Amino acid sequence: MEKIRKSSLLKITCYILIPIIVALIGISIFHLYFLREFSEVGNEGNYIETEQFANSYFQEIKDEILQCERVKNGNLNITSFYKIDDDNGEWYYYTNKNKKYYNGMSTYIDFIIINKKSGTRYTNIKSQNYDKDIKNIKNQNLYWIFEDKKIDTNIEKLNHKNIKYNTQYSYLNFIEEDDYNKDFALDDYKIYTYCNESEIDQFASLGINKQICQFMMKYKTIPIYVIVISFILLITIGIFLIWSIGYKKGIEEINLNRIDNLPYEIIFIICIIGISSCFSTVETAYSWYDYIKFIMILISYFIGYAFCAILGVTTIKRIKARTFIKSFIIYKISKRLIDKIKKYKEVISNKAIGKRRVFWIYWGFVFISTILVTTYATGIGLLLLIAFWIWTYYKIREYQNKEQRIEKALQNIYEGKTDIHLDDSEMKGTLKHMTIYVNDIAGGFSNAIEQSLKSERLKTELITNVSHDIKTPLTSIINYVDLLKKEQIEDIQIKEYIDILDKKSQRLKKLIEDLVEASKVSSGNVKLNIEKINIKELINQTVGEFKDKFEQKELSIEMKVPKEDVIIDADSRYMYRVIENLFSNITKYAVEKSRVYIDIEQDRNEIRISFKNISKDKLNISSDELMQRFVRGDKSRYTEGSGLGLSIAQSLTSLQKGKLDIIIDGDLFKVQMIWEHN
Repeated sequence: MEKIRKSSLLKITCYILIPIIVALIGISIFHLYFLREFSEVGNEGNYIETEQFANSYFQEIKDEILQCERVKNGNLNITSFYKIDDDNGEWYYYTNKNKKYYNGMSTYIDFIIINKKSGTRYTNIKSQNYDKDIKNIKNQNLYWIFEDKKIDTNIEKLNHKNIKYNTQYSYLNFIEEDDYNKDFALDDYKIYTYCNESEIDQFASLGINKQICQFMMKYKTIPIYVIVISFILLITIGIFLIWSIGYKKGIEEINLNRIDNLPYEIIFIICIIGISSCFSTVETAYSWYDYIKFIMILISYFIGYAFCAILGVTTIKRIKARTFIKSFIIYKISKRLIDKIKKYKEVISNKAIGKRRVFWIYWGFVFISTILVTTYATGIGLLLLIAFWIWTYYKIREYQNKEQRIEKALQNIYEGKTDIHLDDSEMKGTLKHMTIYVNDIAGGFSNAIEQSLKSERLKTELITNVSHDIKTPLTSIINYVDLLKKEQIEDIQIKEYIDILDKKSQRLKKLIEDLVEASKVSSGNVKLNIEKINIKELINQTVGEFKDKFEQKELSIEMKVPKEDVIIDADSRYMYRVIENLFSNITKYAVEKSRVYIDIEQDRNEIRISFKNISKDKLNISSDELMQRFVRGDKSRYTEGSGLGLSIAQSLTSLQKGKLDIIIDGDLFKVQMIWEHN
């Protein structure tokens, strides 16, 4: 489950599927809405009977009327009409039907428009007898005529009863007698139009709309299945993302990026502005050409989804990390304000004389100043106010000078100077108490340092002298044991005694060496050569050197390390000593025929190295006790080891700016080292 939860590929797939599923739901809802609105067109889906066709038809009529107005006003150069002379010597305006303009009835509608005042004709029909053509219009399958404020049509959605529901009606409202466009009166025109159904399919947008209409009427049950399945998928994806968002491979806690650390109000405002901009773009795109409109709507949809996704993901992450409320700017401001109020209340309610005195002195100053300001006009009041201010300034400066002397004394103590003494007879109140405390701290600090140095010096001298005194006879014992081992002794029992002497003398030698090294490390008497070393390579090298000991105990090493090099700042010689001590501890105390786990992890902030094994003896001791000198987990003095290895490893790690901790969980023994990135 954790692999699924932290799978980046699965999350990306879900992010891609969400807008597709939402789009399918939207299209299906539109499909159902279309079926409800246009159920009267029948199962065959006759596009001619739909409101959408009526809107398109009337849109074309409106555009051509506006074109006629431009010609009437002398703007022939911006219209599709040009002036020609018929065979009877009369002029009329003609637009070529075969040009198939994107806008204009010349695409799929034949029309004759006559200006009643001037008799001017506007048409896309070339004919010898327009009067005859006008009479024949009513014989067409689809026609719409406007003459003397009356509508005559066989298009039901555009008759006198239904025209007021047309979406273009608000722009060209010519049904009511007094409702005219401000620029012209439609009653000045006679409009004769008809449409050939066979030409509708040749007009791109209408042909597509017709096919969509027929498809929707034919497959009425599809949207129901699509909506049900899509909602189930969407809910499933939503539950998965809510469960998995924030978790990343290799990181245990919730992973917060830069966006998640920004104030929530800023992210929210940016996303709302982005989403609003997408809506505005979609609204504007409806006036563009079909293909450009489709592309812009699609782009705006996915950009808007991206903003929604960013806002949703960062919200879920903050809630999981319990930083949602804390990420608000208003929360931080409110918290600071509340803290200030609490401190203010503490000053008032605090029984400390010094704080109460400052409080009352300040408000006493404000009160007296206010009284004196109100009497400044008398002259004497102004002089008293100035004198009071000068006296206050003098007192503040005097208090500040005494405070600076105490601060300087504390700074000297912090820097290690112990010969500090302040004259408390010059101080009063709180400052006098502080002066006495500083003098006592300086004296106690001086005594403590002296005693500590003396104790450390005696301890180091003792360890050095005793170690030196022990080494001399021990060296002799080791040498004589080596000589005895070379003798051809046939008695098996004597050979066993010699082996025991050899092991115990070597152990004693190792103990003395560890004791001297622990003394040097604790006293800081170690010279480090800090350099950049590849800790992964150093661990691999040490594993190779301990290979025989691991194989002897049948311990298998399981390593989980990054592919790239892991660099830390440390002394390679002492770092090797740390790892050697840890491996030595493993070979002594790990259960035989078990696994030893070595993990190296690094992220942006730190490098973590852990060693884990199962202890063969019961760990009836805490990790803090185990880090102390001469302590072993088995509480026995009869096993090998001095009890100094872990203590030395921790001290050496600390000297190299690292951190070494021991974690005990039942029989699981874990050592973890941490280095921060520079």
